[in-house]
Amino acid sequence: MSSPLIVVFVHGWSVTDTETYGGLPVRVRNEAKAHGLDIDVQQIFLSQYLSFHDEVALADVSRAFDTALHDAIPSLTSNGHRIACITHSTGGPVVRDWWQRLYASQDRRCPMSHLIMLAPANFGSSLAQLGKGRLSRIKAAFSGVEPGQGILDWLELGSPEAWALNSDWIDNGQQALRKGGMFPFVMTGQTIDRKFYDHLNAYTGESGSDGVVRVAAANLNARRIELTQATPPKTLTKKVLKTYQPLELTQVSSAPQTAMRIVSEASHSGSDLGIMRSVYRPAGHHRGREVTDAILRCLAVQTKADYDKLVTQLADETTSVQQHERLEIEKKLLRRDVTFIHDRYSMVIFRVTDDYGHAISDFDLILTAGKDNDPNHLPRGFFMDRQQNKRFKNTITYYFNYDVMAGSPALTGPDGNVVRRALAGASALGFRIQPRPDDGFVRYLPCQIKADQPLLRHTLAPNATTLIDIRLRRIVDDNVFRLRKMQGDNVDGSFKRVRPSRRIVD
Repeated sequence: MSSPLIVVFVHGWSVTDTETYGGLPVRVRNEAKAHGLDIDVQQIFLSQYLSFHDEVALADVSRAFDTALHDAIPSLTSNGHRIACITHSTGGPVVRDWWQRLYASQDRRCPMSHLIMLAPANFGSSLAQLGKGRLSRIKAAFSGVEPGQGILDWLELGSPEAWALNSDWIDNGQQALRKGGMFPFVMTGQTIDRKFYDHLNAYTGESGSDGVVRVAAANLNARRIELTQATPPKTLTKKVLKTYQPLELTQVSSAPQTAMRIVSEASHSGSDLGIMRSVYRPAGHHRGREVTDAILRCLAVQTKADYDKLVTQLADETTSVQQHERLEIEKKLLRRDVTFIHDRYSMVIFRVTDDYGHAISDFDLILTAGKDNDPNHLPRGFFMDRQQNKRFKNTITYYFNYDVMAGSPALTGPDGNVVRRALAGASALGFRIQPRPDDGFVRYLPCQIKADQPLLRHTLAPNATTLIDIRLRRIVDDNVFRLRKMQGDNVDGSFKRVRPSRRIVD
């Protein structure tokens, strides 16, 4: 007879009370038998992973999690038992970092078999850049607790820590799934609980998010693109300096198909709409039925074939939810109703370095579109947001309206009236980089990859994130180092006023 499944709940950031789990643990335990599951819920409440202390980094929390886990469940080591983790918000990246750092990277068998992440900030949160003081005032996200800088740094969009973790999943996730070592699942909402909306922080009402985490930032179905600047001519003539050097598409990598489900009418936090806290305890209760049922289906997965089947089912259900929630009409007393269009969105994180590995922090990134490779041919309303990482200024995150970029049929309301006309979308996408310094003895040259349809398809996917690594050539003038043959006994010869020759070293 097999041992009961051990389920560990890991809360999110800045939580100080285990009531944050709501009725979900009891509900999962009570409904498990109907799904053929034998569950012994052991809640390890990591409210003492001190996320509100500046010196505590996310990696510190994942290390402490490993110790706490083995202390609380010694049988993990002695009997080879395995656990399922159900996480919320930052708890998802914490457990993923633990799995990758201590097990996957060392090719060790992990004691975790299932990782079910509710509203995980896998690629960070747009709110993280607002700063500690401002974040602590947003009740929906942080429950009034002053958040710590250490974890804020990880959560800021484009952080190198998040980039590394997600790149590893893109590169090695397929192997992990093939071995059956760990099955990951993502569930998130796209509903804004408007009573938590902060009029000074528009990110709390951002389309394509749950008020804290974007759907695209939760989803693990990510891609990475590498663009490399072609080798420039040996001499920088005036013509060369006025010409965009070509960027070449050198690699496109995709993460394995990963289970992801958008939950209807779910926001990040709160007892009314929160994806976790709003779940009621009584079995079968309508509050939380969608989340609980999906979790139990995930826990029932035992093989890669089971997983692949559920990936398809959850994707179909996500499509259904997004179609149903496409138009939101908010009734107003004595005023006209307000209509919200819920399109699908894409997130693209650009990182610019040179071929020596130096970060290029001063650059202009220009998007182009259409057969003429023209920035003016981008469709109106495609651009939603842009953030440059404060610590690593060579990384910048763009947020796109996918349906505007890809095109969309006309939308009609319940009364049959057209809410939005059909959108043609963009036929192609390209990028231009104007880096600095653009003169002197060490410099960079402007470059571009011309707009085309394949690049548009590679870059943008609905509800997903793409990492784009742009590698530029570091241009070193040959006058940085010269050899002059000595004439007789004369060793004089000032080179104080040497100017760039515009000839490039190898």
